[in-house]
Amino acid sequence: MTYEWLRAEAEAGRVEEVIVSLPDLQGRLQGSRLAVPYFLDEAARQGFGACVYLLATDVEMDTGPGYAIDAWNTGFGDFVLRPDPATLRALPWDPGTALVIADAVWPGGQPVEVAPRRVLRTQLDRLAERGLAAYAGTELEFLVFGDSYRDAWERRYHGLRTGTRYNVDYSLQGLAEIEPVVRRIRREMVRAGLTMETARAECHAGQYEIVFRYDEAMATCDKHVFFKNGAKQIAAQEGVALTFMPKFDEGEGNSCHVHLSLRGADGSIVFAGDGDDGMSELMRHFVAGQLACLPDLALLMAPNVNSYKRLQPGAFAPTGITWGRDNRTCPIRVVGSGASLRIEHRVPGGDANPYLAVAAVLAAGLYGIENRLPLPAPHTANALADPSVPRLPTTLTEALRRWESSEIAAKSFGDAVVGHYAQAARAELAAFETAVTDWERVRGFERL
Repeated sequence: MTYEWLRAEAEAGRVEEVIVSLPDLQGRLQGSRLAVPYFLDEAARQGFGACVYLLATDVEMDTGPGYAIDAWNTGFGDFVLRPDPATLRALPWDPGTALVIADAVWPGGQPVEVAPRRVLRTQLDRLAERGLAAYAGTELEFLVFGDSYRDAWERRYHGLRTGTRYNVDYSLQGLAEIEPVVRRIRREMVRAGLTMETARAECHAGQYEIVFRYDEAMATCDKHVFFKNGAKQIAAQEGVALTFMPKFDEGEGNSCHVHLSLRGADGSIVFAGDGDDGMSELMRHFVAGQLACLPDLALLMAPNVNSYKRLQPGAFAPTGITWGRDNRTCPIRVVGSGASLRIEHRVPGGDANPYLAVAAVLAAGLYGIENRLPLPAPHTANALADPSVPRLPTTLTEALRRWESSEIAAKSFGDAVVGHYAQAARAELAAFETAVTDWERVRGFERL
């Protein structure tokens, strides 16, 4: 959609407001509603001011020193949000409203280097210097509950009623309770311009997955955050709740598998080759780079304490560092053939910021290409049950340590980005370490 479309819709009385939104460190959309005339006459041309702390907060919107953006000690000033017209969409679940995603720039026009969209753009520019472009698709899983968000909050998320009563993986029955909300999500996302490919129930009771068609990497990430934001709003309207958190309980977690391939700037296929494995030399280096960089860049794919509850032995999520051909027990699964040949990166969970996760995949691939890393033989057995496979970081603390001390991260992303996202991890850890959990109460209230 274009600004000309927006003006025509406004003149016809069909759109009255535009939400100017910014993806934050957690991949959430933050922003403000603007009247259409003001947006078209002012914000679309000059940008719109927003407080710099939006890119320096934790989940609770708490900020403080340690970030590359120190809002607390610099007066909580503004940067400028520059809307990207390519992201403009109407919101079917919010009649009369459109939404556009913006980039953050400083008042002098320089980009805010730690903004998630900018972090991804930097890696895409590095690819473009080599005559390459990235295409990606993300597969998001979520859990649906029959309780409203308000009820869930007031019950401290205890005793919630799952949207289905049992495992309905691939099932065509037992979905009656979740179908009203997931049908609305599917159809209204399509009305908003996303192209749906598949949708099905998953393993955990109440779990569902909707897959949208792959696109240029930045466009895919923009659609990803749009989808998560909209799905939650639709659920709230339906009086139910859904969560993308990686591990809600002891059952199956929510993943965000990232499918990714490279093409030449002219659209030519560069991953496929004539060898026995069907891969080009460039793809072999790209996959080898994923294995070499996974420990150092895990923080960008698993950014929260809860992320690592999913990446544990016994769960159907990767725990080791290896790759395989159509092997879902490996973190890097090579799948498809010819033009559809791609990697499926299975480490990110439903909490991953898509811009950062895709940026990490690209940075790792570029590291492999630049250093012409050799690709080891594929894993053909169950990598989840093989103790010889090197282990992924098992906690956020370990991932933070690897990220902060990584020469690869510093070279690929720069010191400011490394420090900024290290502080985000430290804020998450500090909040967790001061909390008293239900597990501690059950274990120690009476018996200790």
